[in-house]
Parts: sequence; C-alpha cells; structure tokens
Amino acid sequence: MWGSHRTDLHTGSQFKYVKHKIDALDKEKMTYAYTLIEGDALMDKLESISYEVKFEPSPDGGCIGKNISTYHTKPGVEIKEEEIKAGKAQASGIFKAVEAYLVANPDAYV
Repeated sequence: MWGSHRTDLHTGSQFKYVKHKIDALDKEKMTYAYTLIEGDALMDKLESISYEVKFEPSPDGGCIGKNISTYHTKPGVEIKEEEIKAGKAQASGIFKAVEAYLVANPDAYV
C-alpha cells in the first residue's frame, strides 16, 4: 500500500541516513505508524524501531500528541538503560521541534 522512504541526513548529524516504511495512516483517527528499517541509527544492535504517533483533541482547542516507540533488538543484544534514555530524549527533542514549528507556522499544515 505504501512504500519506504530514505532520508539522507545533513552534515554534522550523528547519523548518515535512515529508511522508514509507512505501516499505517488514518487521517480520521489522526494516527500514523511507521518503522525505521535501515540506517546507521540502528547501530548494529536493532533489527528495526516501530513508531506509533497519535494526536487527540485537547480541551483548549489544540491537540495532544503521543508517540510510542518499540525497539526490536537483534538476537542476543541487550540495550542498556542509558541508551534507552538517550533515544527517548532525542525522540522527544525532535517531537518538540516539530511542535514548535507547527505552532509558529499554522499555515504550514491543514
């Protein structure tokens, strides 16, 4: 139904590229699911990372965004707690940057 998308990252990024596969998109429920299937962000430790993003209306007329990440490790690999925390912090930073952009640029989306 959907394909995959490779993103080459800019100079200075800790990663060179990532490749995502879109798993589901539901405009009515405001949900989006995708999987990181390739790239150096997997660090030879992960088979993939699955993401589920959901937006719900908030009482003030805005929305609440929720993001669930599921890490699929390669056999025999254990991820340390500090690596998990670092990944969460990075994902949260990206989410907040997107939020700030959308709030500052309401004409950038429908």
